[in-house]
Amino acid sequence: MPLFTSAPNSLCILRLSAIGDVCNTIAAVQMIQKQWPETKITWITGKLEAHLIGDLPNINVVVFDKKLGWKGYTQLWKTLKNERFDALLHMQYALRASVATLGIKAKYKLGFDKERSNDFQTLFTNYKVPSPQKPHVLDGLIAFVKELGVNTTNPTWDIPTSYEDNAWASSQLSDVNNKNLVIVPAASKAYKNWNAQGYADVIHHAQSQGWTITLAGSPAQVEIDLAANIESLLNAPVKNLVGKSSLKEMLALLKQANLVIAPDTGPAHMANAVNTPIIGLYAHHNPDRTCPYQYRDYVVTVYDEAIKAETGKDKSELSWRTRVQDKQAMNRIRSEQVIAMFDKAVIDFSL
Repeated sequence: MPLFTSAPNSLCILRLSAIGDVCNTIAAVQMIQKQWPETKITWITGKLEAHLIGDLPNINVVVFDKKLGWKGYTQLWKTLKNERFDALLHMQYALRASVATLGIKAKYKLGFDKERSNDFQTLFTNYKVPSPQKPHVLDGLIAFVKELGVNTTNPTWDIPTSYEDNAWASSQLSDVNNKNLVIVPAASKAYKNWNAQGYADVIHHAQSQGWTITLAGSPAQVEIDLAANIESLLNAPVKNLVGKSSLKEMLALLKQANLVIAPDTGPAHMANAVNTPIIGLYAHHNPDRTCPYQYRDYVVTVYDEAIKAETGKDKSELSWRTRVQDKQAMNRIRSEQVIAMFDKAVIDFSL
């Protein structure tokens, strides 16, 4: 039996980070809104993530700043002291998120079951959400929605971007041939990043097919350095916007692109959320769990071979959350693999 047979008055979503996981959570939350538009929804999230979801329709976004330490918790609880929710959806098993639940009043506190839970999350919840058969993060979040009593459907996303953000993105991209490839070459964790030569090989191929290339990313030094290394290997110029956009400008840029290439990083899921085909590059995490949800057939992955080399076991013999530890694993990806996937995407999406 579902928890609710009619719309609850109020729900609280607890998903603090990171950008990719927050993107997945948006789809789950908007499923709730479609069935129960009258339900008041409060979403507790991180300071950076709030820039992405702060203007989602009919959602009260409350920022939890983990950098404030204990003061961050007391500020959060003070903000919510007069609230009592019908249910809290504790969608993040990090201990810092679980501590936050202590000052949130809710009849039901939903959390992952033992299969998916981690960091003692089960101690902070009173309702365990059964894990679905599929390992993907989003399928695990959709399971919360189903337990509430929402009729789940294929996930969709509606993330608004402003006129100014859209205009900025338009000014950065070529409107000559409608062949704009945006590459987000780096994640914040360097071990997730492919090498500069590989990206340069793909860029040379795309440019030979008439594509305009834009590099994008955050101001993190690891991202700036990789973009510079890529540029040093190129025969023709590209537009380098790494560190030069806000989060919403990045979203608008990805939305207006024709194709995106990125490793396991937040912008890959942002591209997925705005329905732009994305080629994901994976080695460390099982892409069945973490890849861009709508574009699972366009992943270039060496996870299977890397995990076999490291453990001597096939991934089917291991936990679905097992991570490859080899910090050089992304170098197993070959340029020709990514070029072949690029050519497949061009054909499949009529680009």
